[in-house]
Amino acid sequence: MANWRNTGLGGVVMVTWAAMAVPLTVFGILVAIPFLGRRRAFFTVGPWYARSVGWFCRMPIALQGWEHLPADIREGRQPVIFMSNHESQLDPPVLIGVLPLPAVYIAKKEVKYIPFVGWAAMVAGVIFIDRRDRERAIRSIHAAAMEIRGGKNVVIFPEGTRSRTGAMLPFKKGGFALAQEAGVPIVPLATVGGFRVLPPGSLRIRPGRYDVVVGEPVDPAAFPDRDTLAVEVRRRIETLVGSVR
Repeated sequence: MANWRNTGLGGVVMVTWAAMAVPLTVFGILVAIPFLGRRRAFFTVGPWYARSVGWFCRMPIALQGWEHLPADIREGRQPVIFMSNHESQLDPPVLIGVLPLPAVYIAKKEVKYIPFVGWAAMVAGVIFIDRRDRERAIRSIHAAAMEIRGGKNVVIFPEGTRSRTGAMLPFKKGGFALAQEAGVPIVPLATVGGFRVLPPGSLRIRPGRYDVVVGEPVDPAAFPDRDTLAVEVRRRIETLVGSVR
């Protein structure tokens, strides 16, 4: 019985748990809004999703390297852009659950129309971008830069979508242009384990460790253009991933 999670039936049970936890978490957020406000409600209740899935599915989540960040970042006085590789659908909730600071995502606008997930995203203050309309996307980037300068932390997956092989995809440049315009540090992250726990195209969650590794901040002002900035951030993320595997 100790290994029931590794059976086909165990996979079905864990997927059912993960799916049911989504509306339960969103319901909890909505109930908490009148008492805590939208943003506090999300970041108080929202992390419960990843923690509950981690507990039930035997998916321990570990955060490494946070203590090495400058105190201004750790204590929320310096807003940052977190940039991470993207291996699994579980990456976004895992980061919400493990990062000690509230941080919203920049996401394509279609996300807001996903039941429950979209509702929670709007409550959290996710910054939506219309990738199909260049002018609107540019306006969204300018608006996002203002929000970041105003104190909002942001998470970006510079690959733009999940890897289908576990290897990192080419980086899109929009996030680096945003970092240069906002004038805030980029904190590289590595999520390791998601590809094994929930591979692309699979609905079965497999027990396994999920590591989130934090790297040293990168100052966008130290680079002449977004291309060289992207190369350096990618190099650091690859190093972080390699430190775990």
